[in-house]
Amino acid sequence: MKKFLVAILVIVVIIAAVLFAMKVVNNNNNTQTTGLGQESKNEKAPIKKLQVIDEDSKSRPYAVMINNHHDAWPQCGLQDAYLVYEIIAEGNITRMMALFKDKDTAKIGSIRSSRPYYIDYAEENDAIYIHWGGSPQAYTRLRKVDSIDGMALEGSVFFRDKTLKRNTEHTGFTSMKNVKEYAQKKGYTRDTNKDLLLNYSVDEIDVSNLSEAQSAIKVDIKYSGYHTTSYEYDEENKVYKRSMSGQANVDLVTGKQYTAKNIIVYSVSNNTINDGSGKGRQELNNIGSGNGYYITDGHAVPITWEKTSQSGQTVYKYTDGKEITVNDGNTFIQIYPKTGKLTITPKAEENLTQNTID
Repeated sequence: MKKFLVAILVIVVIIAAVLFAMKVVNNNNNTQTTGLGQESKNEKAPIKKLQVIDEDSKSRPYAVMINNHHDAWPQCGLQDAYLVYEIIAEGNITRMMALFKDKDTAKIGSIRSSRPYYIDYAEENDAIYIHWGGSPQAYTRLRKVDSIDGMALEGSVFFRDKTLKRNTEHTGFTSMKNVKEYAQKKGYTRDTNKDLLLNYSVDEIDVSNLSEAQSAIKVDIKYSGYHTTSYEYDEENKVYKRSMSGQANVDLVTGKQYTAKNIIVYSVSNNTINDGSGKGRQELNNIGSGNGYYITDGHAVPITWEKTSQSGQTVYKYTDGKEITVNDGNTFIQIYPKTGKLTITPKAEENLTQNTID
């Protein structure tokens, strides 16, 4: 009997030893040694998230009218914008409208007055619209838009930089802090239910594999005899460096040249409004559809665009009808006149002909 009990005890000890060994092995499989020789549990790889915007944020963007008269260069704050529109205005100049979302940019501008077709693009993004004055046609639209006007708020929400050697109309600026505080004071809706205008990919998209893709090492968009916007591809950083009328488009505060990850470019017709003012203000025929290009990472791909109403979002598709997805990064949407010209220059060693689209 005594031998039997001893045998049972030995078996129990062996089983316990086996179970302990299995636990140690299991623990070893679920730990990793840190550089300090300490062990920590393996964690799942973090989920990749977009850098250009917070996709989980429902906050409304702010659309700021940016002065682009040559005497108003350089501008400031545009690199913080996730989306920028450039469109023709009167006098053969262009103006830009920069959209900021969840940013705290301290100085944005200089800021200029509104035109009605820019409001179309503010509305398609459900943005709070920031401007300094406006045309009569714009003010008719602005009655129904959440907007902040520098004409009434100079010295509070808006300020002038009197150190600049410019005419006064080119010295108006604001900050995201100022406009956010004023929007809250006005009771403007903070959040949006509208989807983002563009679909973004957290992983790099290689559009060069698409059948209609072409090399695009340089892009020139002639708006008028007065103004041309150009982009040159920086292969190392995978962005396009931005220039205007032969000058690098640099930031007033940082001195750095603006860059774009994505460019969407297409033309629409425009005409002069016969309103008796003699100012040559423009009307943009942007409700409809047409063709253009999506340009990223050194390549251009033909696309189509369609906008069905003033506040309706423009839809961009590949020629096969599939909606485009853009790379993670900022986007410039270049809408130029039918009288202008788009020139896409390929990489020299690819021995391709320059593509000019009138």
